[in-house]
Amino acid sequence: MVENDLSPASITSNLGTHFVGQRVIYYPSLTSTMEVAKQEAQLGAGEGTVVVADEQTAGRGRMKRVWLSPKGSIALSIILHPSVANLPSLVMLASLAVVHSIEAVTGLRAQVKWPNDVLVNGKKICGILIESSVRGKIVDYAIIGIGLNVNLRFADFSEIQSMATSLSAELGRDVSRLRLIRRLLVEVEGLYLALQAGGSIYEEWRDSLITLGRKIRVKSGETVYEGVAESVARDGSLLLRNFSGSLSKIVAGDATLRD
Repeated sequence: MVENDLSPASITSNLGTHFVGQRVIYYPSLTSTMEVAKQEAQLGAGEGTVVVADEQTAGRGRMKRVWLSPKGSIALSIILHPSVANLPSLVMLASLAVVHSIEAVTGLRAQVKWPNDVLVNGKKICGILIESSVRGKIVDYAIIGIGLNVNLRFADFSEIQSMATSLSAELGRDVSRLRLIRRLLVEVEGLYLALQAGGSIYEEWRDSLITLGRKIRVKSGETVYEGVAESVARDGSLLLRNFSGSLSKIVAGDATLRD
């Protein structure tokens, strides 16, 4: 198994999952794995189908931001068919799967910054995007998009060096992307099956948050909140204690740690 080979055969061979990653669509270069996964889902792709790219040229993050995914990073999207009740938990599932995979493969401790970033040593190493199509109480599909900085040389990306990091930058050596992807798919399926069977991943996700107890600034739409991140609700919403003493429940937003 060649470590830099991200071909479907190298990913699926003896993977140890029932459906996640049993069908892999690979592109050497692609504008966005999310866009291709969406097209595949609309055409009836089976649950667990994965779209992976060696390089992503127009990746999307939250808030319509561009997500940089040059060669050396991981860019993939996974098609799922969850119950509507479990949709809010997918970002928890994805972030925990990334945390578990980073720790298992590299030994590095990773933490989650609400709502969807994974950090190592206080710097962003992974972004997660969830998109879905829902009709009433029926989920046509949901797609988990994961962008993970693996073997990036930040001398080439000085504009993000102060806020982002990569696994290779933290370890001082390259990391097998293939090994990480395979572990990630196993982790996603395990957490997803537990969730669909009625289990809860909320407590572990809550406990992995670096945000809680910290002073933060959150931009949600046109509204800006400032205060202390007190807790998170089971639907993933942030409970923020404003400096005035009132409590705000923020469903979605962009959070910045203030201390």
